Amino acid sequence: MCLICGWIYDETLGDPDNGVPAGTPWEQVPLNWACPECGARKEDFEMVRI
Repeated sequence: MCLICGWIYDETLGDPDNGVPAGTPWEQVPLNWACPECGARKEDFEMVRI
């Protein structure tokens, strides 16, 4: 979950509009990827249990 805006990365959906295919585990998301909602960096995300 993005600590800035609350957007949640879903591994089953990925972020195909930003180069992360569906099914991509969080660990494989590139370090230069940014939150599609607010532009926060990957390091600004925290794992949450849903």
